[in-house]
Amino acid sequence: MLLAQGQLTGSRAGVGTDLSGLHYNLENGLPASILGGMGSGLTYAGGNVFLAVPDRGPNATPYNSAVDDTSSYISRFHTLTMTLTASAGGSLPFTLTPELQRTTLLWSPSELIYGSGAGLGTKIDGTPLGSGAPVVNSAGHYYFSGRSDNFGAGTSGNPLNGRFDPEAIRVSNDGKTVFVSDEYGPYVRQFDRATGALIKTFELPKNLDVAKLSPNGQTEINKNTEGRVANKGMEGLAITPDGKTLVGIMQAALEQDADKAGKLVRIVTIDIATGETHEYGYKLTTGSGVSEIVAVNDHQFLVDERDGKGLGDGSTAVAKQLFLVDIKGATDITALSGKAALNAAIAKSSTPFLDLVAALAKQGVTGANVPAKIEGVSFGQDVTYGGATYHTLYLANDNDFVPATAGPNQFYVFGFRDKDLPGYVAQSVAAAPIPEPGVWASLIAGLGVIGARLRRRRRVALA
Repeated sequence: MLLAQGQLTGSRAGVGTDLSGLHYNLENGLPASILGGMGSGLTYAGGNVFLAVPDRGPNATPYNSAVDDTSSYISRFHTLTMTLTASAGGSLPFTLTPELQRTTLLWSPSELIYGSGAGLGTKIDGTPLGSGAPVVNSAGHYYFSGRSDNFGAGTSGNPLNGRFDPEAIRVSNDGKTVFVSDEYGPYVRQFDRATGALIKTFELPKNLDVAKLSPNGQTEINKNTEGRVANKGMEGLAITPDGKTLVGIMQAALEQDADKAGKLVRIVTIDIATGETHEYGYKLTTGSGVSEIVAVNDHQFLVDERDGKGLGDGSTAVAKQLFLVDIKGATDITALSGKAALNAAIAKSSTPFLDLVAALAKQGVTGANVPAKIEGVSFGQDVTYGGATYHTLYLANDNDFVPATAGPNQFYVFGFRDKDLPGYVAQSVAAAPIPEPGVWASLIAGLGVIGARLRRRRRVALA
């Protein structure tokens, strides 16, 4: 049952602005601190705290097709509080109040590869596009960003590439680190939760990578016959309740799996301690792709299967459904492709565990007003209603940083009982660690250096 819904349209820093502290404009003229897209990934972090990740930035604003309108928007995650309060006479049992508490930028202590911008046209003001390196980079602080030309030699899995398109986030059981998956590599990277510093990039199966890279997605698709399809990489990421295994899912079929026999999407499990991986097949039912996966226990998962229709697309939503799957005893398809891989697809519920379009229709929400991109899914804290205990499931949308078209950052909270999802095991997440004084001093000093650098650049520009 739908328990609550809420919107986040601003922050304590001001409407439309996040808490990154960035005070400059991107190549497309938009502010580097623009708020939006945070429903690309959502994860529970204990209490009433959640972490949300926006994708590669505001590329729905056209300015340069050579780089797919991407900018040097720095990859980041947001810390939110989601306060549920009993509703007095409202249409729903609870009122949800989301509030942005913190924005954490993601960076590497080692140098990353960025594009030069040469031959790729101009910025919004007509000046040469320039390097894809974020202007706030400094020695020992190299930020990941959404610029599609930030790559070097080798395959798309080169861990030194600076381009990053975050699509899912999960937190470790000790609360100290976060895991983020993306579409460019695809990558799964581990970051320090307090500072945003890169800890590790996991090595994924090579059959997910593409060999011929381009800053333009369609060009990249045309050049490759194997690997992930551009902009449809590792869209979802789960972590098992014991905190030992990451489970990623691709948005669409790999190039070598895209045959007429069906729609195969690959699930990749990663042992966090050893790095060992396995691949399993998921067969699409009604949706055009998958946007998220969340763990029910160590072998069952909910998969968010959806179409791209609804608010933001100018059409009517049809498929926004969560299916229950089980990988226990499933066939590893790492060495398989096409029909052979499809025939080994894992077990899946015959009907959806949750149909969002149908559920919202009961609240008078038409298909045209259901967000097109429902991408963030996470279990949350238990609540009591009518004398019974309900587990909560949160869903969030990616509004592509264009709230006027795709609506605000929207959150839906559903409640379910043990009988609705037998075998459900909640992830136990420790309280967020408090950074040591030295860490805070380093962060403050870093902000001071950034501010000084930007002031120097501004003076040079004025001169």
